Amino acid sequence: MKVSELIQKTGWNNISTDDSMQKEITGVYVGDLLSWVMGKGEQGQAWITVQSHINVIAVAVLLEFSCVIIADEVSVPDDVLAKAKEENLAIITTNSSSYECTRKLIELGL
Repeated sequence: MKVSELIQKTGWNNISTDDSMQKEITGVYVGDLLSWVMGKGEQGQAWITVQSHINVIAVAVLLEFSCVIIADEVSVPDDVLAKAKEENLAIITTNSSSYECTRKLIELGL
């Protein structure tokens, strides 16, 4: 599933770049402890987290995640958003909890 399809099927909000909408989502990782995510995440995954600081972008780019889903109505600071755009990384926001996001992605076959 492409990032654009995920947004279309969930109604979640893409708040960064449209250039990354064609990236393929190959799986999902859920976690908030960045060092843990760095050790366990895999290329192509959509990452669900409630973290929204600049290091989230660094980890997502390092692991070549397809997108980052920021759950629980967490706001994303302007500097983080600017860095995501610079790195061509989709940042998706939702008011759903991490659990609800995970459940939805399972329903969609991810």
